[in-house]
Amino acid sequence: MRALFSAICCLLFPIAVSAQNSPDCRTAIPVCADAPIMGTTDGSGDIDDFDPEVITQTGCLEKGSVSSANIENNTEWYVFRAGTDGQIGFDIEALPVNSGGTITAEWDFALYGPFDETSNENYCTIIGDGSAQPIRCNYEYNDTGFTGIGVNPVDGREGAPFVKGSQNTYDEWLNVREGEIYYLYINNYNTNFDEEPESFVLTFTGTSVDEDQDSALDCTLRDEFLGFDIVACEGDPDITLSVLNSPFGPNIADVSWVVDREDNGNLEVLPTSPGQTEYVVSSPNSGRYYAIVTNNEGETWDDDVLITFYGTPELDEVRVIDDFVHSDQTDPYNVEIVPVGDGNYEYAINGGEFQDDPIFRDVPPGLNTVVINDKNGCGTSEPEEFLVVGYPKFFTPNSDGFHDNWTVYGVEELANPVVYIFDRYGKLLKQINVNVGWDGTYNGRDMPSSDYWFRLEYERDDEGILVAKSVRRHFSLVR
Repeated sequence: MRALFSAICCLLFPIAVSAQNSPDCRTAIPVCADAPIMGTTDGSGDIDDFDPEVITQTGCLEKGSVSSANIENNTEWYVFRAGTDGQIGFDIEALPVNSGGTITAEWDFALYGPFDETSNENYCTIIGDGSAQPIRCNYEYNDTGFTGIGVNPVDGREGAPFVKGSQNTYDEWLNVREGEIYYLYINNYNTNFDEEPESFVLTFTGTSVDEDQDSALDCTLRDEFLGFDIVACEGDPDITLSVLNSPFGPNIADVSWVVDREDNGNLEVLPTSPGQTEYVVSSPNSGRYYAIVTNNEGETWDDDVLITFYGTPELDEVRVIDDFVHSDQTDPYNVEIVPVGDGNYEYAINGGEFQDDPIFRDVPPGLNTVVINDKNGCGTSEPEEFLVVGYPKFFTPNSDGFHDNWTVYGVEELANPVVYIFDRYGKLLKQINVNVGWDGTYNGRDMPSSDYWFRLEYERDDEGILVAKSVRRHFSLVR
């Protein structure tokens, strides 16, 4: 969190036990272990954290037999950060819709992590695309009304790795290390087919909590009430920011909303109504958003979140680079793929595997294709063609049948290519036919061993192929 305004160092009221509903991973609610948290599920959220056409299962949780019975139809997301090394668990206690009534909810959960906050990973993306699978998971049912990690407080049953049909609603204890990030996904399977919200109480347990419930989880994460930075795709549904999870709880007198659109210190006060507790961010309005909350005692608390919308990747250019050190060939043709703008991209050429490095070594001369994929799930570019114009770095015109002529490769796709050859002093020696090449002579005389230069001139073809071009390069004649 970047401090925008001074915040008070201590609070004079008890911590609230309720939290704003967050059915989307990207707006997961930061929580701590110092008090129970009351949660409610009442819908599937604004976005599909799990693509219903692709991801039909995450860990033990599965898509239902009916098409509408998605694994995220009635969900709540939380995020917590371990405050110390030790043992952590939690209880999810089902509550009736009406006090004293029958419990109808059936709570399932999946726990993802541990994540490293310095890794720059988009946690919700790798959870949603299946790259990150839950480390604890349970969808079993019994009549105790509890599920979680550790020990069932009703029947005393120890948690164990999930086994279908065991009726053990608890998974085994979690050993954590300080600073690790975890995402907790809670789903009410039993009411996936109606719209009646139901509640639960989430309570953290374990030896770390027994020793000190204030430090077992890092409670400063809860102060970051707007959550972790959000990566979204252009065209995604709106993102709703809320101050109702701030340390002030419902004790709110006024709220100010500010944005730094370029994240460069240029602040803009947003037009909002007095005391507006939510602000809706629509695509593609990237920026760092600040909320400054004032309570009824005149104290203030602020937080910020960086929201970045990415579009489908676009290719800007393809650059030829010389790199003899890392090349496997005598005449390397190495290229760098340059996308438009910044992003978390991976690249593939000629139908090969994707790689994070935009530099490809030993690319064949001639026509090639490149595809750029956004690792945040914001799309993949259409294959685009580019041309590598290659040439030998040396030739040996000694009439032995090997490397006797020098020419430029891969120019067949160019319109009207012309190659000029110069000596080291800039004197024009030859304008060559690229289909024949140069035999190392000038006016019928053999030229000496030395470095020579060439210049390639061409016109772009009618199809607008991107050309990774060597405008002016040198090569060696060896006798």
